[in-house]
Amino acid sequence: MNPPPRSSLKSLPTPPTNPGLAEPAPAASGSGAPKDVGRQAVPSSVRSDPQTGDGRYPVAWLTITAPRGATPTATSTCQCGRNLFAAGHHRALALINDHARHRTLCPLRTTEERTAS
Repeated sequence: MNPPPRSSLKSLPTPPTNPGLAEPAPAASGSGAPKDVGRQAVPSSVRSDPQTGDGRYPVAWLTITAPRGATPTATSTCQCGRNLFAAGHHRALALINDHARHRTLCPLRTTEERTAS
């Protein structure tokens, strides 16, 4: 059985028939001895986080997409389980207003200080 003809669009290299063992590249000095890189100092890229948070974190997200000439869309999500989507100009505007109302009513955002005032 003959192998299928190779496509002219692909230029894959032919695999070697007898692959040899990989050998280390010669050192820059030309001595041919492998260089011991395990003993060199490498600066660390991990640094401590200098930012101290103020305790706030995102709870609700409003994503609006309105490309020119296309139907606008809006998505309102919240960690309380809210996940709403609207497509079209009027429905997206209504969802934006509903998202703003939800921010004041969400049980995750409502604290005792807000309800007491």
